[in-house]
Amino acid sequence: MGLIDGLLGAIFGGGRNVVRETAEVFRVNAEAMDKRDLDALQSALAQHGQEFREARSGFDRFMDGLNRLPRPAMALGAMSLFVAAMSDPVWFASRMQGLALVPEPLWWLLGAVVSFYFGARHQVKGQEFQREIARSMSHVPQVVGKLRALRDLDAAEADPVPGGGAAAQALLAARETVPSQGGADTNPALEEWQRAG
Repeated sequence: MGLIDGLLGAIFGGGRNVVRETAEVFRVNAEAMDKRDLDALQSALAQHGQEFREARSGFDRFMDGLNRLPRPAMALGAMSLFVAAMSDPVWFASRMQGLALVPEPLWWLLGAVVSFYFGARHQVKGQEFQREIARSMSHVPQVVGKLRALRDLDAAEADPVPGGGAAAQALLAARETVPSQGGADTNPALEEWQRAG
């Protein structure tokens, strides 16, 4: 008993845990890592809150308002062009003639400014839309196969002989058009019935 007590005292004695200390050399202590992450998050939130708690100058408030202005101004400006075209077509046409005189390099500059301002957001939204379309398109063959199987089953209901050849062929066609999900949908009784029909 003294040997075991001595061995356990050497490993776990004095408030130490040699096994845990050795394991932490190879793997991060999850509890300590969570504590560090929490401390970092709390300090970032405190710093962020401190930034907005301080009295801000008039220039800072003006710049924040100015940064929020371009998108609503462009949207309202585009809508106002439609209103102007309907309310006073002559005035609108004269303004459009003035725009026709703007040199092409100036349009390029405006396009570059607008695309840099809105480009990143547009690119992210466009890529998300393309991923969603690709995901939807990947399901098209399965949907088409299921629709064919349903139509065949609907036609099989009109068969005067119950369990006749048309119903068995429709079920067989449904099995061929709908891809198998790793053998989880196999039914030995159904396969035997199909072979017998």
